[in-house]
Amino acid sequence: MTLEYLEHRFLQKNSIEYRDYQVNLANQAKSENCLVVLPTGLGKTTVALQVIVEYLSKGTGAILFLAPTRVLTHQHYEFLKNNLTIEDIALITGEDLINKRKKLWMNSVICATPEITKNDLDRQIVSADQFSLVIFDEAHRTIGDYAYSGIAQRLIHSNARIMGMTATLPSEKEKATEIITTLKISSIAQRNEDSPDVKPYIQETTTQWINVELPPEMKHIQSLIKKALEQRYMELKRNGVNVTDTRSLSQLLRLRDYVLRQNRRSAKPLFTAIRIHYALSMLESHGITSFLRFCERTSKKKGVGIKDLFENDSNFTQAILLAKAAQEKGIEHSKIPKLKEILQSISGKALVFTSYRDSVEVIHKNLTEMGIKAGFLIGKAGETGLKQKKQIQTIQDFRDGLYTVLIATRVGEEGLDISEVSHVIFYDNVPSSIRYIQRRGRTGRKDSGKLIVLIAKDTIDETYYWIGKRKMTLAKKMGEKMSEVLQKQTNKPKVALDAYF
Repeated sequence: MTLEYLEHRFLQKNSIEYRDYQVNLANQAKSENCLVVLPTGLGKTTVALQVIVEYLSKGTGAILFLAPTRVLTHQHYEFLKNNLTIEDIALITGEDLINKRKKLWMNSVICATPEITKNDLDRQIVSADQFSLVIFDEAHRTIGDYAYSGIAQRLIHSNARIMGMTATLPSEKEKATEIITTLKISSIAQRNEDSPDVKPYIQETTTQWINVELPPEMKHIQSLIKKALEQRYMELKRNGVNVTDTRSLSQLLRLRDYVLRQNRRSAKPLFTAIRIHYALSMLESHGITSFLRFCERTSKKKGVGIKDLFENDSNFTQAILLAKAAQEKGIEHSKIPKLKEILQSISGKALVFTSYRDSVEVIHKNLTEMGIKAGFLIGKAGETGLKQKKQIQTIQDFRDGLYTVLIATRVGEEGLDISEVSHVIFYDNVPSSIRYIQRRGRTGRKDSGKLIVLIAKDTIDETYYWIGKRKMTLAKKMGEKMSEVLQKQTNKPKVALDAYF
């Protein structure tokens, strides 16, 4: 089949393949404030490019392309440089000094990070009025006080067209509503893997869930931590705090405001219970080393109940002693040998996702010791963080085959064109439909892929697995729900979206 390419005076010749669904989504985004919902790997950036060339043709103002991280912003900048025929494309991040930024803001197309954009709008180095189009990549971040919300607020009185892009809407109605109202979205342009015009471009991704059993030593530590947690729940109940038997961390987090305002004597058991939940999660999902490092960091902090937990709680202190003994015996987590087994049995590149840096370090050390060429991708924060240049280099090294395995934290989930991988492995589970879809979308781009999810039996892994499945179902329906709401709103006075539920 002969490939068809998009033609436009601002597009490099034969650079962008013609795809019906991308053209249709772009056409919708050209005419109104639009949120494009398209699964990872199907070319949201290409849809944005088609809208960009339309607005360049109009010549009514500059175009701003926002992305949440420096590395992703850099990726968009490179993509536009390679595919647009114009030269005045700028990249602006917090690493650029103010005098340099003043000049960069004068370009026709600007790729920028949100925080520096919001700050420069406030400094009046740049004006909201100079933009004809503003694109919010990973638009699901437009929640609370994230910089995207501040930028949208500063665009209210401008004539800029707004385009949001995300792999999926949140599963929670309140969050989805907030995103749409904050960005002043008029319509949702949505496709999924089952859409007829998308199906020809979808590669099959099969999913395998692999259960592992915790070793006896870890089960003993787990039981002691659970006893320490149970004591706090009993104390909260005695103090009149309504806690259910689900033993949910999210429930405890929601209780913080109530306790601080109306039931301060419960502050100590509540905040201690929250810490124990995190410690238990570290042990169950990530292993001995991650658990001990979490305990070491937490014990050095000042806070309600910390001394009580780490010095006076016999169950918790015993759990730490047993963990140290297990570490000396070389016990880490049953997932490590299982991961080795999986990686030894596959060909092609693999991407391993885990939520914590301590876990990245443990996995990297073990894989390196067994002779597997592995790199790691983590964020820039903290002493151990990877700066922007190193992140970009790591991704390039993985593309070039210097590593066959890349271990990544959340920085690898959002939008990055890491490489074509045959296998994506979840070392831990995430109770988030957005993160699940982003992780999964790293495979099955050019060829069929496989997703492998490691689950430790009788642990938080199983809980998160079921939460994730439920949220995935809800998230799939959320775009349709929001579209219905927006349709109703078209012929009615403008009020908060909540009124239509």
